[in-house]
Amino acid sequence: MKEWLMEHKMYGLLVIVIAAFGLYYFFGHDAQVPAANQMQGFETKPQIQKKKTDNTKQTAKDKQSDQVMVDVKGQVKLPGVYQANQGERVNDVINRAGGLTDKADQSQVNFAEHIKDEMVIYIPAKDEVPQALPSNGNTANNGKTAASPGNPTKNQTKVNLNKADETQLQTLPGVGAAKAKAIIDYREKSGPFKKIDDLKNISGIGDKTFEKLKDLIEV
Repeated sequence: MKEWLMEHKMYGLLVIVIAAFGLYYFFGHDAQVPAANQMQGFETKPQIQKKKTDNTKQTAKDKQSDQVMVDVKGQVKLPGVYQANQGERVNDVINRAGGLTDKADQSQVNFAEHIKDEMVIYIPAKDEVPQALPSNGNTANNGKTAASPGNPTKNQTKVNLNKADETQLQTLPGVGAAKAKAIIDYREKSGPFKKIDDLKNISGIGDKTFEKLKDLIEV
């Protein structure tokens, strides 16, 4: 018996090796395939972080494209240029500018109007004669009236250089806050304007600007 076992020992070892290899092939290989399939759909940490960064940049870009700039003038507590979003209305921007003053004439403003980029929102004072909104200079409204007291007419009352305040002067084309203040400073130091041509004595108001203003002003 002992001799028989020794004689067949090699055959027994060979059978064990073949059986072990077969078990590994059928069970070990099948276990690795799902793991490999899972790895194909797995994203590494750097990939996840990059995707989050790209999504954040895209969101910021989309948000920026919805933003517009609006110039708020007249009877508001904090006049100036404000950033707003597409879809907002005149009332939203006025609230951002601190709201209306006690002198504001609300009857001449469409608070429900949708805002547009480069829009001028002018809030007139009570008993103020409607003026033309500026179409160039320090403000821009592409030649359209936006939240304004009305469209200019041929018989429109002219702005009196000796009586108008800064708000009224800024309704003139090319006249912003700085030039309006310069006009008032000039008449306080040099006396009332004697003729409209005296306006050219103001720094920054040349012949081209004067040509745009001469039909809209008086003394």
